[in-house]
Amino acid sequence: MEKKSNKKEVLLFHCVESQDLALKIASQSDLIHLQSINWRSFDDGFPNLFINNAQDIRGQHVAFLASFSSPAVIFEQLSVIFALPRLFVASFTLVLPFFPTGSFERMEEEGDVATAFTMARILSNIPISRGGPTSLVIYDIHALQERFYFGDHVLPCFETGIPLLKQRLHQLSDSDKIVVAFPDDGAWKRFHKQLDHFPMVVCAKVREGDKRIVRLKEGSPTGCHVVIVDDLVQSGGTLIECQKVLAAHGAAKVSAYVTHGVFPKRSWERFVHKNEADSEKAFAYFWITDSCPLTVKAIANKAPFEVLSLAGSIADALQI
Repeated sequence: MEKKSNKKEVLLFHCVESQDLALKIASQSDLIHLQSINWRSFDDGFPNLFINNAQDIRGQHVAFLASFSSPAVIFEQLSVIFALPRLFVASFTLVLPFFPTGSFERMEEEGDVATAFTMARILSNIPISRGGPTSLVIYDIHALQERFYFGDHVLPCFETGIPLLKQRLHQLSDSDKIVVAFPDDGAWKRFHKQLDHFPMVVCAKVREGDKRIVRLKEGSPTGCHVVIVDDLVQSGGTLIECQKVLAAHGAAKVSAYVTHGVFPKRSWERFVHKNEADSEKAFAYFWITDSCPLTVKAIANKAPFEVLSLAGSIADALQI
C-alpha cells in the first residue's frame, strides 16, 4: 500500500517585525504560504487591523509568527491572534520564538507581579479553532516552571535552538578542541543533556560583600576553544565576567551562544570588535538566533556576531 504524505499546507501570517524570519520560513518549504495583514492604526493610536483574504483561510491550517519585543506591539498582535482561530480554520499554531517577561520571574516578596504568568493566562484563552486547541511553539523558555503556566486551551510545544549551535560547532576548524561552559547551574541543568558529547566547564556566581563574582566551579578550559551557552542575554555582564575567568584559567579563545539576544538599550555594543587588539581578548564568536528580530537588524555584519536562523526548525514545527 502506498504511504500517503502527512505533510500539510500552512498559511503563515506574521507581525511587521518578523517579516524577514517569515520569508525565510516560507523559503524552507513549498507547503508554507505567506499571508498578509494590514497593520493600520486609528488617529488615537489604537489598532485598525484587517486580515486579508479572510474568506480564503476557511478550512486551512493557519499559523501566526509573533514577536512580543515590547508591550507596545503586543496588543495589536493579540487582537489578530484571537481573531484568526475564529475564521473557521482547520487548525491554529502560534509561533512565539521568544516568550518574554518570563526572564524576570523572581517572586521574592508579597506584591511582586508574575508577568509571565499573566502572559501565559492570556495566551491560554486563545479561542479554540475547529481543529482543537492552539499549538504554541516556543524556544528555550527561560524558567522551566513556566511550562506549567499554560491552561488546557493551548498545547505548548517547547523547542530548542541547541541543534543549530551543535551544527555550527562541527563546522569550526577547531571543533575537536571545543569545551562547553555554563555560566551557572541553571544553564547546566537546562542544556547539559543536549551537549553531553562535549567536555564541560561550569561557572558559579558567588556573592562577595555587595558584589557578585563569577568563579570556575568545575572542569578545565586550558588550551581549548570554550563556548559559553545560555538561553538568553540581557546586559551581557555575566558573559563578560565568565569570559575573563575562562581566559584567566587558560582558555585559548572564548565564544558565546544564546538562543535569545534580547540586549536592551543596545547592550550588544559592548561585544562588538572595534579593532584588532580588541578582538584578541574579546569573544571569538557570539551566536544568537533570530528569535529577537530587532537585535538581528542591529547586529548585522558586526563581528563577532553570527545569526543561526530558526527558520528550518520553525518550518518543521509547523508540520507537527
